[in-house]
Amino acid sequence: MVQLKTDTSIEAMREAGRVVAQILAATRDAAAIGVSLRELDEVARGVLREAGAGSPFLNYRPDFAPVPFPGVICTSVNDAVVHGIPTDLRLRDGDLVSIDAGAKLGGWVGDSAISFTVGRARPADTRLVETAFAALDAGIAAAVVGNRIGDIAHAIGRVCRTAGYGILEGFGGHGVGRSMHEDPGVPNEGRPGRGMPLRHGMVLAIEPMLLGGGLDAFHTDPDGWTLRTSDGSRASHAEHTVAITDDGPRILTAL
Repeated sequence: MVQLKTDTSIEAMREAGRVVAQILAATRDAAAIGVSLRELDEVARGVLREAGAGSPFLNYRPDFAPVPFPGVICTSVNDAVVHGIPTDLRLRDGDLVSIDAGAKLGGWVGDSAISFTVGRARPADTRLVETAFAALDAGIAAAVVGNRIGDIAHAIGRVCRTAGYGILEGFGGHGVGRSMHEDPGVPNEGRPGRGMPLRHGMVLAIEPMLLGGGLDAFHTDPDGWTLRTSDGSRASHAEHTVAITDDGPRILTAL
């Protein structure tokens, strides 16, 4: 069931989204050669403490997970697409990093993700990351009253497929509100004009996840969380929490 948010609730969600944006900015600034993923998680925890916010990621355990998630951010490196656990792995020159972050403040959740290179970037990785953000921008542009979920999905998928990339099979965006995952689901590929109509007050996490080798398949690490490209190619992830309003889409997780 989709829960429409009031304008007051959207303003409150913006405050949670602002904390998420601060986490992503701080962890990106801290991500350098030799820094561990666990150290990035500690940076994120510090931002949450300073803001008086909680983490919707920490101890989250969906049906597929063998154990609760142990971090406040997901740290996915190179061929890891999403859900990477912060470990003692230290970043190396040229690593492609995706960080997914969430915050819960005043009972409302924000959710966002970025991808970037540590040190010297490969041209192929730069194109992959740029395309992920272009797909995100296209999805947001389609998130207007009167359109449908399929219009968002089609906009994202068209950018990804035109560039020759795969799309993480079976995963996509979702509603956000009091919980991190709410209805409706937001696929990263679909047919325009199909699916649920978009209405003022819907809040969605729009999140393209691109696989550089062009395949959609993936496998899960033994940790039960980390999803990796099946062909070992690199991946990128971009996400914003977006409110559907009569005045157009409003990004709630921007700085």
